[in-house]
Amino acid sequence: MAVVCRPACSEDLARAEEIVVASINELTERRGFGKIASSRPQHFQAFSLTDDPEGLWVADDDGEIVGFAWSWVCGELWFLAQLFVAPDRQSDGIGNQLLGKSFAHAATRGASVKALITFTFNNVSQGLYIRHGLFPRCPIYMVSVPSDRLASRLAEPLLRLEPLAAATARFEDLVPIDVSALGVSRAKHHRYLLGDSTTNGFTIHAGRECVGYVYISDGHIGPLAVRRPDLVGPALAAALSLAARSDAPTISAFVPGASEPALKVAIDHGMHLTLPMLLMSNRQFGDWVSYLPRNPGFM
Repeated sequence: MAVVCRPACSEDLARAEEIVVASINELTERRGFGKIASSRPQHFQAFSLTDDPEGLWVADDDGEIVGFAWSWVCGELWFLAQLFVAPDRQSDGIGNQLLGKSFAHAATRGASVKALITFTFNNVSQGLYIRHGLFPRCPIYMVSVPSDRLASRLAEPLLRLEPLAAATARFEDLVPIDVSALGVSRAKHHRYLLGDSTTNGFTIHAGRECVGYVYISDGHIGPLAVRRPDLVGPALAAALSLAARSDAPTISAFVPGASEPALKVAIDHGMHLTLPMLLMSNRQFGDWVSYLPRNPGFM
């Protein structure tokens, strides 16, 4: 039987995660980075499935799932969170089929901006995306440092962090920050993050003014957004100071190459570049000096 691309259901998500992990590890081992992926709970996938089920697709070969595509939309922005095919089926044209379904999702939602984050060394996928009109825009680096090494480099933060809780969150304060940094509101994703028991959210303040926000989960910082580029360095420094007080053995973040102030803060705090990623899109969008992604799926 031919492979059929069909809408995903909740029962498909665990098998889809297995394909994602296997595909990532096959690629990173082949490129000398070793295995970097491990299975995680599919909470954001499940949230997206409920929020917009037309964004999740599986490639089904006679009852066996061999590929997975997942995209989400916020306003005019369509983002391809994941597109992976089982390692032994990657020459069968399945990726093109799934990408077609994903682009149809973007068209249905009227999204004028299409974007994704992929591995810099994933040249095959980059070629596929370029053929469909998405071009390289900005490198994004994963940076990390052991907590004990970070502690000796911390200084008194210039900005203040205040806890952000779902029950008391003023989402109207976060919307202009997202619009400034990304061009769209991500209110629904703030609600998701604030409902995640493993993640802590904070607003960032300069005096009495709320100038940004940041989320921290098990030592990982992001997303982080600020109203102005000059605030991103002090904001990351404040987030590092807070994250270092946790029990996490490693502190990490994703930092765009365009954000020179954030990269300088990361390096000055002893962080090392561990994984190169790449933002691709059909046109320029957002201020990638002022925004640090959470991960390649959440953006």
